[in-house]
Amino acid sequence: MSQSSIRSKLRRIAFIGNYSPRQCGIATFTTDLCEAIADQYRQTSCIALPVNDIENGYDYPTRVRFELTEKDIDSFRRAADFLNINNVDLVSLQHEYGIFGGRAGSHILELLRELRMPIVTTLHTILRDPDPEQKRVLEEIAALSDRLVVMSERGVEFLRGVYGVQPEKIDLIPHGIPDVPFEDSSFHKDLFGVEGKVVLLSFGLLSANKGIENVISALPAVIARHPNVVYIVLGATHPNVVRKEGESYRLSLQWLAQEKGVEGHVIFYNRFVSLEELVQFISVADLYITPYLNEAQITSGTLAYTMGAGKAVISTPYWYAVEMLAEGRGALVPFRDPAALADQVIGLLDNETRRHAMRKKAYVFGRKMIWPQVARRYMESFERARSERHQFTHPGFAVKPLDEQTGELPPLKLDHLRHMTDETGMLQHAIFTIPNYREGYTTDDNARALMVSVLLEALGIKESQELASRYLAFIWYAFNTETGRFRNFMDYQRHWLDVEVTDDCHGRTIWALGTVLGRSNTPTLQNMAGRIFEQALTGIRDTTSPRAWAFSLIGIHEYLQRFAGDRRAGLVREELSGRLLALYQGHRSDAWRWYEDKITYCNAALPHALISSGQSIPDHGMAEAGLESLIWLADLQRADVEGGHFIPVGSNGFYPKGGARARFDQQPVEAQAMVSACLEAYRVTKNRRWRKEARRAFEWFLGRNDLNLPVYDPNTGGCQDGLHVDRLNANQGAESTLAFLHALLELRLTENVPIIKEARTP
Repeated sequence: MSQSSIRSKLRRIAFIGNYSPRQCGIATFTTDLCEAIADQYRQTSCIALPVNDIENGYDYPTRVRFELTEKDIDSFRRAADFLNINNVDLVSLQHEYGIFGGRAGSHILELLRELRMPIVTTLHTILRDPDPEQKRVLEEIAALSDRLVVMSERGVEFLRGVYGVQPEKIDLIPHGIPDVPFEDSSFHKDLFGVEGKVVLLSFGLLSANKGIENVISALPAVIARHPNVVYIVLGATHPNVVRKEGESYRLSLQWLAQEKGVEGHVIFYNRFVSLEELVQFISVADLYITPYLNEAQITSGTLAYTMGAGKAVISTPYWYAVEMLAEGRGALVPFRDPAALADQVIGLLDNETRRHAMRKKAYVFGRKMIWPQVARRYMESFERARSERHQFTHPGFAVKPLDEQTGELPPLKLDHLRHMTDETGMLQHAIFTIPNYREGYTTDDNARALMVSVLLEALGIKESQELASRYLAFIWYAFNTETGRFRNFMDYQRHWLDVEVTDDCHGRTIWALGTVLGRSNTPTLQNMAGRIFEQALTGIRDTTSPRAWAFSLIGIHEYLQRFAGDRRAGLVREELSGRLLALYQGHRSDAWRWYEDKITYCNAALPHALISSGQSIPDHGMAEAGLESLIWLADLQRADVEGGHFIPVGSNGFYPKGGARARFDQQPVEAQAMVSACLEAYRVTKNRRWRKEARRAFEWFLGRNDLNLPVYDPNTGGCQDGLHVDRLNANQGAESTLAFLHALLELRLTENVPIIKEARTP
């Protein structure tokens, strides 16, 4: 504890991140940083806002004032309101992709955008090769933060080179460590029953990327030279690993030790220990080993702790270790090389002079990393952020004109979705709001429902997995392994009624499966969806429907966002997108910028497919064709008045080239297809026009339409089946309800994408 308090102008600081007693490295770091600053700066009030990954949260200390729920985006909005009204002077965010909900942890953006005080973000992971979503999220966090803290020179390098952050915005502050004396390792060995032993130590939450198996594999050679060696593996299995895989990794290590004949030399302490216990464990180590399996680790608290305690360290050459162990402060061995590891252990145990020289260099280096020093460095960064905020207006807090405001979206209500879902799947039709058992089920609607479930998962809705499992089970049953196609119509007695299988059903189901594989983080859903997707993909090549191609292309695009290396899926995408582009080029004229001689149904899916495929392949001409046709369709489907509302082509005759355009019946799927296509165009071009077009199409559901009647029913959460010339179709079937929910959820998720004023044409 400090003997006196250092003064600061900051009266209240809020720390956002995981927090003890949650068992993870971010929780430990956030807690230690918060407590170190509270100790050094007694006049500054420090509060914490942890993120819960379990329903009941944790038994937090009184410093915790507000709890966020990882997958509940609304909790992030509420947290922003809490901070804004509670006189917080500055927010210190601990960022790690995996602790915040949404794609690539994007829920945190919802909080940061609304804050009115300076933000200093500590980046615990900085990827050299991020995927597009990870890159987008970190770039926006950087833009919203007043200052960024990194813990290594490599972190500075990546921020500048990969993410385009200006160097003057970055502070390099080392990982904090406890201040411990430089002790002989024999001093506390009797506490652990290892007196007279040479102790090798690895610690941290256990998971398969730690490489512990390589140390165990190295032990036979080490023990042949030094029979009194014991290897302590300290730490509980990571809670997320336990939930998904149990203790299979720890058991595999125990079996390996038995197989190698070294079980008498390996000690597992399967506990998450307190800081005091950890310091004692570190003190008995003669050698500390971090055998991680790949280089992409920008920081490591375990390595920082052991260096600061003056321990001789052997590590694989991950980024942080290379930097920290330079100039003789430790030794490096190749990844996955037990023989090299054994040689290095033996060499250090044989050469006591070298080992103690390494220890001293590490300890001296670690003096600048003790928490009192690190707390002062952080407060300097905080003060700098506050000073700079006074001089400059943060662009995110400017008052926005009406055309830049997103407006309110209806609350999410799933009553009618549940009402239309039974133990088999999603029923097809309703009479008013009552499910119509006589009409049975379709694979089409269960595919739509599966997509909605995955979007619900992205927003952290708890029942999403249960719903998705039901719809995916229906799709599994619908797949005919003999034909490689999906049956579509099933009666209420679960008899298939298909005579001919439709192309569109096949394409839409591939879209749904690709969405599961690209977006869901539920392994059981991914495994089943992957099996069907692989088998169904070939069959789409035999279809002739342009819409089936478009649906499939959108699904393949979703899939390849996560599995970009799948050559087979890439080839199918190239073939189908080439067919669709050829159709467009063959039918296009200045007056008719379309793919066929008739505009029919789910129209916006066609340009949507070309835009996403052209962007990803990449094929600039293809993407431009998609944008051109979407512009034409948007203009065609807009009322000819100031700020005209959305008017989809009616299904009662459609719109043949050179013929009369049907105004009614207007279908909800047209509005949904337009919302999805416009949001994809926005993601590709960053042109604000497309967000406005998506809003225009969505407002059709809410009553901004030809009849000025809401099609969405806020009492049930369902959607009526369309607009007739003089009235609503009052039935709330599956297709309509799912169209509304799909559009609503996509808009909610896209709120995580900032409006960019500098738009390119088109």
